[in-house]
Amino acid sequence: MNRAMLTASVTMGQLQKKMDTIGHNLANSNTVGYKKRETSFSDLLTQQMNNQPVENQEVGRVTPNGIRVGSGAKLSETNIRLEQGSVEVTNRPLDLALTNPNHFFQIYVEENGQGSLRYTRDGAFYLSPDEMGDLALVTGDGHYVLDGNDEPIYIPENQKEIKVTRTGEIIVTTTDGEEMSVGQLQLVGMLRPQLLLAVGDNQYALPDLEELNLVDEEVFEYVPGNVESVQQGALEMSNVDVGTEMTELLTAQRSYQINAKSISIADQMSGLVTSLRS
Repeated sequence: MNRAMLTASVTMGQLQKKMDTIGHNLANSNTVGYKKRETSFSDLLTQQMNNQPVENQEVGRVTPNGIRVGSGAKLSETNIRLEQGSVEVTNRPLDLALTNPNHFFQIYVEENGQGSLRYTRDGAFYLSPDEMGDLALVTGDGHYVLDGNDEPIYIPENQKEIKVTRTGEIIVTTTDGEEMSVGQLQLVGMLRPQLLLAVGDNQYALPDLEELNLVDEEVFEYVPGNVESVQQGALEMSNVDVGTEMTELLTAQRSYQINAKSISIADQMSGLVTSLRS
């Protein structure tokens, strides 16, 4: 196949991945706590082609002999961006927004009989009765929100008012007027957020750190209970800027169009050469 066709087709495939990423960002522009992803490209291997094998004919040449022909570009990285999204006040007691961009809620997810820790910025929580009839603090998908001991947080049935402090302590006032602390939200600060794996439903997980020769302390840290990072009665919105994403989409589409045009031109030139030979 023509080298121009190869280079263009490879690049088009990578540009399609970029457009898919942009489309995913736009689709989640109104998702609570969503963090956009950003792509970056790098050049593929190049090949040195000496179009002048006779060096004596290149006496006095300043530039290197021959030309370097590339093989297109590839999508090198897809990075998560943790910039703070706008905070929307809802005045709902169980809506919690995180004001530190590197902090995440820790939740417990059980799938196929196995449980695992997940992380999310979506602070739209609810109360759900468990098997024992106790009211547990859960996410919108029914997953337990964990406290500092990696245990679910339970709210008394006779609760009248729920207050969450800036440090994440949950204080309940009962119908009898009694005020009690029922738990402390476990917040996790990500030191290496690029290791986070998007697992769907606005949740993230960590890979097997042992396989990466990493320890927990190098990747994340548990936020102390005296750090102010929670705003009650509010939700953090997506940090996707629709205008920026649309600009990136148009640029990617234009690059895709140019590469498609180069394939068409290369095909026409091949047809022209074939007709001349015949």
